Amino acid sequence: MNKIIGIKAISFDADGTLWDFEKVMRHSLHHILKELRELNPNAADMLDIGKMIKIRNRVANELQGKVTNLEEIRLEAFRRTLEYIGKSNDALALRLNKIYLKHRFEDIELFDDVLPTLKELRTRYTLGILSNGNSYPERCGLEGMFQFVVFSQDYGVEKPNSRLFQIALEKAGCSKQQLLHVGDSLENDIMGAINAGIKCVWINRKRVKNNLNVTVGYEVSSLLKLLEIL
Repeated sequence: MNKIIGIKAISFDADGTLWDFEKVMRHSLHHILKELRELNPNAADMLDIGKMIKIRNRVANELQGKVTNLEEIRLEAFRRTLEYIGKSNDALALRLNKIYLKHRFEDIELFDDVLPTLKELRTRYTLGILSNGNSYPERCGLEGMFQFVVFSQDYGVEKPNSRLFQIALEKAGCSKQQLLHVGDSLENDIMGAINAGIKCVWINRKRVKNNLNVTVGYEVSSLLKLLEIL
């Protein structure tokens, strides 16, 4: 694999790239079910994690273009969840949202290759987060690791929209040729970066098949490989 040269800054996707988002989301929803069972076992029996995920996704689709803050979307999802089990209660929805967010951030488990890679790279590059999520580094055990953060909810557009990559360039203070983006989503991260004219690396931890019509210049299964190709 050829070396990547001329890079001054690196932006990382967060969920799915630095940690397993699906795992921490389900873990957090498990705590919600536990809380509901303690309050009302019969009502809680009407739910499972899969149903709560479907309710949240439905709410996100309904609010698309109207609400961008992901914590507000999650709160509305808990309101709808309580409606679904016949227990509408705004105060309880707020409480559930607080419990969810606590575990959503505090219980994140970084992939093993994350800290060694970031600690090495930050001595040579400006590092940042470029994400469609809302995982602020200081809430996830990564305080002081990144020099810039770009979240889609703050700008009203999501990757693969090139506008987000342009914002990352501005925050990093570099040119297109000097930024490298690293992410796990072919559609959002890789195609987004390519369309914005930015070099990118696909982190394909599970070695899934590339089913999109996109030529990936750099593909790795571990972030540690970045240390070899930079």
